[in-house]
Amino acid sequence: MDTNRPKGAETAKKKGMGLVPRLIIAIILGILIGQFAPQPVTQLLVTFSNFVSIFIKFVIPLMILAFVTMGIADISQGAGKLLLFTVALAYGSTLIAGSGSYVISSTLFPSFISPEAVDKIAQTAENTLEPYFSITLPPLLDTISAVVFAFILGLCISNMRGKEIGDAIYNVMAEFSKIIETVLNRVIIPLLPLYIAGTFANMTFSGQTFTILGILWKVFLVVILMHWAYLLIQFLVAGSITQKNPFTMIKNQIPGYLTAIGTQSSAATIPVNLQCAEANGVSREIRNFVVPLCANIHMCGSMITIVSCATAVCLMHNIPITLGTVVPFVMTLGIAMVASPGAPGGSIMTALPFLYLIFGAEAGDPEGPIAALMVALYITQDSFGTACNVSGDNAIAAIVDKFNDKFVLGHQKSVTR
Repeated sequence: MDTNRPKGAETAKKKGMGLVPRLIIAIILGILIGQFAPQPVTQLLVTFSNFVSIFIKFVIPLMILAFVTMGIADISQGAGKLLLFTVALAYGSTLIAGSGSYVISSTLFPSFISPEAVDKIAQTAENTLEPYFSITLPPLLDTISAVVFAFILGLCISNMRGKEIGDAIYNVMAEFSKIIETVLNRVIIPLLPLYIAGTFANMTFSGQTFTILGILWKVFLVVILMHWAYLLIQFLVAGSITQKNPFTMIKNQIPGYLTAIGTQSSAATIPVNLQCAEANGVSREIRNFVVPLCANIHMCGSMITIVSCATAVCLMHNIPITLGTVVPFVMTLGIAMVASPGAPGGSIMTALPFLYLIFGAEAGDPEGPIAALMVALYITQDSFGTACNVSGDNAIAAIVDKFNDKFVLGHQKSVTR
């Protein structure tokens, strides 16, 4: 049992409705409000949702700094090995996802995609509502700076503590981590349904929700099925390695999946995803290390969506596309997307400068019409790609936890005998 969890989190579990029902209700209410409520009501909800979004973006780098630092620092030996192993798993997963996406998309898409479909979806982007007013709350660090700083602090504390430095920095970071954990459990998680309701209300008001389902539902369905199939494979592999029931692990992941659909941000889903990892039996130090890290480096769902969109656009414009052009694109993008912001559409914005690898120098202009089509197609499926990203993070966390038990902690025990 995790004795470090704030009492407020235990109380929240014992009282009131669970997180999953609240998220489902928020999605349904958002759609109903966006469809039937007067515009001022919808815009007011969008305004409150925007405030929650701004606050989450402010806390995210602090969360990454606190949890990744302590996750690495609590690994007394082998922190560098675990970091390298986690990065290799995340990058390999992203590459496999992108390559598989091309094979399936190029086989199925030619039978039902048309240029007119994308044009109609692009038109709905102009109808989204802006909040009545907003506030400026810039984060103290951007996400990449937070990750790098956490690496430096965590690795140095892990290797130097008790040798070249005392416990002062470790204790400061441990208490800082508890503060952030309390903010997540008592403020951010209770506000997530409001954030999600505003997102779906805005999508429905603009016409995106029903336009997507009415026009590109076949493409949409294929991409979602690819996400689910890849998640099933990931959890089957994780289950076979950890000797855990993969279907129980998938069931435990549902709150994180639904949260990601509503927030459209891997980083914003970290608080809930940490709870999912705990439910899957991942140790505290490993989940606090792997989950925030993979939220920034593991992009399997986004890669599936981007490659699918690129394949669709090539088919619509008779641009030749082969596995030979897709693989270099996927390998490059797997690294570049680490710099993508933790916000809706961040991955496709990061991908725009590299579109020439698929479409050629002229058609791949990041400000040209092909890029606009890519953005329009991607945004419609972004939330499900994000949900696939964060769910896959916990499959990786389970594998890393097993690796730590067997090869790091196990090695330490054999040395001390």
